[in-house]
Amino acid sequence: MPRKTNNRTKRFHNEDLLLQVSTSVDRRKWDESRYESFIDELCGVREYQKEAIRTALRYLLSSEYRDLRDLATKNFDNNPILREKYGSQNNLERHLQLPDKLTASLDLATGTGKSYVMYGIAAIMLAEGAVDRVLVLCPSTTIETGLLEKFEGLAGKADLRDLLPTNAIVNTPRIINASESIISGSICIENYHAILAHVRSSIRDSLKGKGERTLVLNDEAHHVANETASKAKRWKEFLADSDFGFRYIIGGSGTCYIGNEYFSDVIFRYSLRLAMEQKFVKKVYYVAEMPKDTRRPEEEKWQLVFNRHEEIRRKLKPHKLRPLTIVITRDIKNCKDVAEKFKAFLQEQTSKSREQIDKQVLIIHSDAPDLANLASVNNMTSKVEWILSVSMLNEGWDVKRVFQIVPHEKRAFESKLLIAQVLGRGLRIPDGWRGE
Repeated sequence: MPRKTNNRTKRFHNEDLLLQVSTSVDRRKWDESRYESFIDELCGVREYQKEAIRTALRYLLSSEYRDLRDLATKNFDNNPILREKYGSQNNLERHLQLPDKLTASLDLATGTGKSYVMYGIAAIMLAEGAVDRVLVLCPSTTIETGLLEKFEGLAGKADLRDLLPTNAIVNTPRIINASESIISGSICIENYHAILAHVRSSIRDSLKGKGERTLVLNDEAHHVANETASKAKRWKEFLADSDFGFRYIIGGSGTCYIGNEYFSDVIFRYSLRLAMEQKFVKKVYYVAEMPKDTRRPEEEKWQLVFNRHEEIRRKLKPHKLRPLTIVITRDIKNCKDVAEKFKAFLQEQTSKSREQIDKQVLIIHSDAPDLANLASVNNMTSKVEWILSVSMLNEGWDVKRVFQIVPHEKRAFESKLLIAQVLGRGLRIPDGWRGE
């Protein structure tokens, strides 16, 4: 995390910038031990998920903090690295998104089960009676569909329900979207477009004046700060709107960056490096520089990528998996041009017909005819092995057989946020995987 000082750049480790939540909690106000069995069953061996849930609930329920500003102030006083980075408490506060609310971010590497953490926080807040309802907002219908399916499955698990305290206010949350009224005891999951005033949904009518008793969970929370000004403004304005008066707001993201700057309100971090070390995601092997043949640089590059793809294919054959390689280009024109050259290269390498190559290669951009076929790539029968895309494969597109990601040129990866999002598409481990 860079900061320029006197013609030099000072770098900070993200872990040093976390806002620490006190573990010294008055058990008369919040007794987390009542939910340990529930959390153990929900998270299994993923200890980081358990700690993320505990940290968020200590922050929300311990009565130790009035709001985010209070948490930041206490950390600024006790953390010399925060003082060095921000210079003054006022400067730190200027970087806080919603300082007057109990809001914070959880930084969980892509592919490490953020949805389980969100469900755990939502279910416990309802069971404890701290809130009456939960609103989960996400940036796309793809993510909405996935979250609805996952939350419905978790809410329907009797073994999980039975581990909540016997006096739980809510032990079976009702999982809905905004086509229904958001009544007490429900978790509403919606694409954030449903909050907009001109969109017909139940959110505004159901939650007006009820914010004090509503938990808001923002999935892929970097969208609140990183989308185009109008989109970010409307999502953030909704969260801050006094007509609702929201108090409890937790965001989750694997890319807690505004441009290249790390979020200032992160209370828990489980890094990609740690996730790889603990084998919860694929290990990343980074090729810093491609070998160059000055006579045929493009062909040399494709040869290296193709050879690596074939090497991966041989390793995956015993697992009956077909590898998928993604190539990222900077714009639509470049994507089309590169795709044609690459298809010609594949024909030459494999001696396959153009029709066969077309079935193996998808071209993905905003007006590409292949866009409609993207969802089918997840099927085990899919013949697709190559995708050329204009940075469109981001959150919600989770194909577990991605094993190679190639930036066609440096400008295709223009920020830490974009790098992390694209990298995330290849991190998930295939179901039932028993290999390295």
